[in-house]
Amino acid sequence: MFAAAASARAADKGDETFTFDPAQSHAEFSVRVIWLIPVHGRFDSVHGTINIDRFRGTARVEALIDSNELHMRSKGDENWAKSAEFFDAQHYPQIQFVSDAFSLERLKKGGDVAGVLTLRGITRPVHFEISASECPEAAARSCDAEAEGTIRRSEFGMRSRRGALSDKVDLSFSIRVQPPQQAATP
Repeated sequence: MFAAAASARAADKGDETFTFDPAQSHAEFSVRVIWLIPVHGRFDSVHGTINIDRFRGTARVEALIDSNELHMRSKGDENWAKSAEFFDAQHYPQIQFVSDAFSLERLKKGGDVAGVLTLRGITRPVHFEISASECPEAAARSCDAEAEGTIRRSEFGMRSRRGALSDKVDLSFSIRVQPPQQAATP
């Protein structure tokens, strides 16, 4: 009986799923060469969702990045970053992040978001710092969400060029979220 009441309250609260606007969402990475010179790349194909559970007061994010849609300042850098030495886009065409549930308050005010990142077929726990956003209040309009964090490339099987390339890789997401689609009433 409690489960039925909780389910009814959740439906009354209106759980929502916001989808990423793929035309206005992207992810970026930066790694330092010889610990001084940053090399940047941008993934222009990012898809995903932010699920809002108003009954529990939580949100959850799932993002998929097409590693073949990586763009860099030169084709040589781009080919290297897509190669087996770095992202290995041929064998692992998607990078995935799935967050743990986090409070809507954190989505509004910003803060740490934990989850798992799957890169090169290896899944590791990660943390991203999400910037303040008005997404939970944006049921009628699109909104922006941004997050950034750091991973160690060696933890994801990228062990080459240790003397010339930093182990630290900075990642950032800039997401434009579309409002949930409202079901048409007959």
